[in-house]
Amino acid sequence: MMRKYSEDEKYMKEAIRQARKAEAIGDVPIGCVIVHEGKIIARGYNRRNREKTVLAHAELQAMKKACKIIGDWRLEDCTMYITLEPCQMCAGAIVQARITRVVIGSMNSKAGCAGSILNLLQMKEFNHQVDLEKGILEEECSQMLSDFFRRLRTRRKKEKELEKELHKLQEEETEKDLQKQPEEELEKEL
Repeated sequence: MMRKYSEDEKYMKEAIRQARKAEAIGDVPIGCVIVHEGKIIARGYNRRNREKTVLAHAELQAMKKACKIIGDWRLEDCTMYITLEPCQMCAGAIVQARITRVVIGSMNSKAGCAGSILNLLQMKEFNHQVDLEKGILEEECSQMLSDFFRRLRTRRKKEKELEKELHKLQEEETEKDLQKQPEEELEKEL
């Protein structure tokens, strides 16, 4: 029997699909969707490495699209679904955009600003606080990131090994060339 997904899980699944797009282009798999009145109005995925800009985070990509759809910089009455806890830049943008609710898949102990390092989304000092839901499809979101970074480390290790091997071969060729030079010079003298 197939398990029925909750509404939050349904939208988080779409955020995961967006994250897979980031992974397909070699970027860290982070995906985001924004929902308004029960419909996805914007999608985004991490393109930071591809576009060579810090501004290409999934959340910012989706917010830019959502603002065009809504016709305003305020994204009130919207819910953002994000596979990884937002960084300080994205958390600040979420507060600035007045997004009502944020649903997070996986927390980010190294850079998360929705509760891991600090919680910019719910600071009473700001003029807007965000309703927050954490851990929706957490295992799937976390595993996707873990798998990505494991493959990245393995690839980088292989690249380093290949570089070492190439360097060794180049040194051997140089040594052979140096050994040939005296022989060639002797032959010329004879």
